Amino acid sequence: MARKNYTIEQIIVKLREIELFCGQGKTIQEACRQSQITEQTYYRWRKEYGGMHTSDAKRLKNLEKENTRLKKIVADLSLDNAILRDVTSKNF
Repeated sequence: MARKNYTIEQIIVKLREIELFCGQGKTIQEACRQSQITEQTYYRWRKEYGGMHTSDAKRLKNLEKENTRLKKIVADLSLDNAILRDVTSKNF
């Protein structure tokens, strides 16, 4: 089976879909098969995104972007700081 990359919103929709199937009396295995994902993927997604709504997922995505941006800024400042320390520690 070809590997698909799902967005967080799509994952949450799949999880809700499987919950609906289970509510109709189907097993997890049957519900996963009908949603075209493996059981292992279902349990991994449920552990990570279990109680989320789509608005929470959008907020998470924005926070991850901002966190990445801030990490780059910290790395740049740390490099600048190290360069300045190296320059000032040398005797001229």
